[in-house]
Formats: sequence, C-alpha cells, structure tokens
Amino acid sequence: MNKVLTESTPVNLTSDFKEITKMRLAVSVVFSSVAGYFLGADVVDFVTVLLLAIGGYLMVGASNAFNQVIEKDLDALMNRTKNRPIPAGRMSVTKALIIAILFTVVGVGVLYFINPVTAMFGAVSIVLYVAVYTPLKTRTPLSVFVGAFPGAIPFMLGWVAATNHFSIEPGTLFMIQFFWQFPHFWALGWWLYDDYERGGFFMLPTGKRDKGTAVQIILYTIWTIIISLVPVTGATGSLYLTPISGVLIFLLGLLMLKYAVQLYKKRDEKTAKQLMFASVTYITLLQIIYVLDKFIRTWI
Repeated sequence: MNKVLTESTPVNLTSDFKEITKMRLAVSVVFSSVAGYFLGADVVDFVTVLLLAIGGYLMVGASNAFNQVIEKDLDALMNRTKNRPIPAGRMSVTKALIIAILFTVVGVGVLYFINPVTAMFGAVSIVLYVAVYTPLKTRTPLSVFVGAFPGAIPFMLGWVAATNHFSIEPGTLFMIQFFWQFPHFWALGWWLYDDYERGGFFMLPTGKRDKGTAVQIILYTIWTIIISLVPVTGATGSLYLTPISGVLIFLLGLLMLKYAVQLYKKRDEKTAKQLMFASVTYITLLQIIYVLDKFIRTWI
C-alpha cells in the first residue's frame, strides 16, 4: 500500500480526488441547486450562484468521502467500487477523513455566507446521508427511503438560497426529487443487484428482482410524474408551470414510465439500466424546462 501511495502521480491524485468526492454526482447535485436558485430568485445574483455551486460541491464531496471511509471494506468486495482510492490502497483513511472534515467545515461556512437556512439544510443533508442512510444500507431496504431525504434537498436548497426561507415552493421541489429517487435507485439496484449483493447492500424494496419490486417502481414513477405536474394547477404559490411545459414534462414522464412497465414485463438488467438512464434524463430535462418556463414567461 505504501508503495502505491508513494508512486502516485499528480494525474492519479487528481483522479482519486474526483473519485473520493464523486465529482460527476456532485456536479449533478450542483446543477439541481442552481436550477432551484434560478426558480426562486427575483433577481439573479451570480456571486450567490457561485457560492451555492462551491458550497454544494463541498457538501456532496464531504458526504461521499465520509461514505467511502465507512464502507471501505465493503467497497473492496464489489467490482464497481473495488478500485476506489481507499480499497485500492491509493489513499489512506486519514487523508480521506481530512478531505471530508475540511469539505464539511468550509462547505457549511460558504452556505452560511449565503444565509443560515441554506447552511442548516446543507448540514442536515450530510448528517442524514452519513449517519443514517449509510449504516442502513446493509440492514434494510428502507435505507432508500431514508436516503431520499438528503437526496431531495439540493433542488429545494437553491430556492432557499434565493429566498432565505422554506415554503410551499421549495417543498414542492423537494417532493419532486424525493419521489423521483425511488424509481432511479431501484433501477440502479436492479441493474447492479449481484454487485450490491456481494457488498451486503439491501437496495430493492422486496430484496429481490421480482414483480413486487417492479410494481413499486411503476407506482413511484407515476407519483413522480403527478408531483412534477402539480405546479401547472397554480396551487404551489409562485412556483408555476405553464400547460405547454406541463405537456413536455408529462411526455418525458411517459418515457420513463415506458421503461418501468418494460421492466415489469422483462425483469432483466438491460431494461433496468435503460430505466436508470431514462430517470436521469427526466430529472435533468425537468429542471431545465422549469427554469426556461419561468424566464420565458418573464421575458414575454
């Protein structure tokens, strides 16, 4: 291990840093937060946007670093994680903890500079992810339910950063991303079931790739679509969505639902993978549509 650590190159260190903080996941979380900010802000302050992006990345990076320290022995058992910096011996636990702690302190500080409410929700997301969700992953399928709470915070965090308070509007953004996570993570859990089983993780609601799990994926996909369209009714305060944008999101939802139904029929890894990517496409385009809808209405 020491030999590997000694011979690490700057390129490897950069790669390991990206891996320990899960850069791609962190960037997607930052994207959600910034989208929420644009929805909540009357006037866009790009300094706040920058602080939100930096703080959001640091908070997600901290959560992921803590997670990889806790799960280092389990990561070594799974093909998808055995080459992560800690189980592969390229990074020590001490170094990972320093990154995690430093990111937590600086991240909370940056978000606090925006406003205290934003910092509070950022800190809550780390605590829930690290202290509650992570330990439950090897004990019960309910871990996905618990993990959906910190996972749903980023979209509404941006609105809170823009307004300094929590209300029905960020609550709706929270619910959209909350329900979306179930078909997303259950599809991922189905696709990588064998690998998760090697690590002792319980990711599917029934614990198996069966009809019961497939039915729940379909139901939560439907709930995701319904919650996503509630702003069209005008019942969510200043968070409003025009009918045209509502139709676009409904069509995106039907695409995701199509793969959920196919998974029920086929119950294979290929379809689960397709559903997982369809869910990523759904939430990304939904956030873009929500933001464009607001600014187009403003310009018109």
